Amino acid sequence: MTATFQRVHDVVQREPVLIDGMATIRQALDIMQAQKLSALVVKRRDPQDEYGLLLLTEIARMVLSNNRSLERTNAYEIMIKPAPSIDAEMAIKYAIRHMARFQLSHCVVLNGRELSGVVTLNEMALAFRET
Repeated sequence: MTATFQRVHDVVQREPVLIDGMATIRQALDIMQAQKLSALVVKRRDPQDEYGLLLLTEIARMVLSNNRSLERTNAYEIMIKPAPSIDAEMAIKYAIRHMARFQLSHCVVLNGRELSGVVTLNEMALAFRET
């Protein structure tokens, strides 16, 4: 009997929303609110650069709770870089284990060095089925 494994690419948000690192936190929050997102991917500056991840929780922790200006704080100041990532072909059960072990709520999903999407621990936990 062969076990089949769900892969990360089966639950990934296919079209992640990207933002420039120079965007203000106000702009980022406007996008997050309009599209009901809790994370944005910060674009790479060049092919050798890495993606960043801008989380709503980090905005709350580093900007809002410290009374920093939304208009004068840029995404690059708050983002997590390099963004935590997992491979699109990884089995969901291992991706869940990886994210839980490192207390990650979101990860970018990469296929090689190309961005495939963003996935959350919650999405994977809800989609997990052992077969």
